[in-house]
Amino acid sequence: MGEDKVAALLQESLSVAVRLGAARPSDFTRVIADTTVAEKNVAWPTDAKLINKARVRLVSMAGVQGLKLCQSYKRVGKKALIQHQRYAHAKQFKRAGRQLKRLKTWLGRTIRDVAPDRRQLHAQRRIPGRTVKSRRVRTQRPRDDIKKKIYSLYAPEVECIGKGKAHKPYEFGVRVSIATTQNRCNGDELAVHARTLPAKPYDGHTLKDILPDIERFTGAALERILADAGFKGHNACLRHRFKVFTTVQKCRVTPAIKRQMKRRAAVEPVIGHLKSGHRMNRNYLPHAQGDAVNPILAATGYNFRLILKCIRLLFL
Repeated sequence: MGEDKVAALLQESLSVAVRLGAARPSDFTRVIADTTVAEKNVAWPTDAKLINKARVRLVSMAGVQGLKLCQSYKRVGKKALIQHQRYAHAKQFKRAGRQLKRLKTWLGRTIRDVAPDRRQLHAQRRIPGRTVKSRRVRTQRPRDDIKKKIYSLYAPEVECIGKGKAHKPYEFGVRVSIATTQNRCNGDELAVHARTLPAKPYDGHTLKDILPDIERFTGAALERILADAGFKGHNACLRHRFKVFTTVQKCRVTPAIKRQMKRRAAVEPVIGHLKSGHRMNRNYLPHAQGDAVNPILAATGYNFRLILKCIRLLFL
């Protein structure tokens, strides 16, 4: 369906909430915005696992295409990967580095073994594409450009995002923006907007595109937007610039706004419900389109769940 057509479901959930009395149009004039990470269903990436997996994929595809390789390194490659993991766990990094170098050498030999036979593959284009990914996995370094790095061969669109969490320093997926109503509606805290933010933009630089989207979804003009300190220095458009308030802000913060800022943390439980109860914690949908669709579907399911709860209370 695409991101735009799926977003219509989220918009319809808000209109249904208004028609049933679970929310009022005035509730959508004040929102809370925050970002989180929607993790992809990929294994934790390490250099050794990625390099060995790239070699396995090349050998498998060469067998499908009927190419004869000098050596597949199936037995010694698996053994070297196990040895690398054991040495790294024991903090014997010199020995672990030696096994990693062997894995890189065997991957390079496999790539060179496949590359000369490209002239036989004028009808098949899958091996050259896998060769490019394998070369990038073999040559990438820890301090290379993050946008060009590969963290998963099955999902090259995965990004490494660090949010400063002590229990989870790095997450592999895509950044997602979530917006909820500032005040609690009759039906509860509704999710008014959900959107993926590829290429890891700074939180404050996302408001320029997100705030007009929220107004388009809800049909109400925004009067106030609350955000955390990560949105400091935002680039919201001129008509929204002086309506955005962050937790570290002192200028233009009246006592009434200061009281309202205590509601800023209300978006955190909504993000928790989207992840734990509506499948945003682990994205199983493929490609970048799956990344874009999954948060919207999660927010839509969350809203309809609250609407059904409101209907049950009415019948009681």
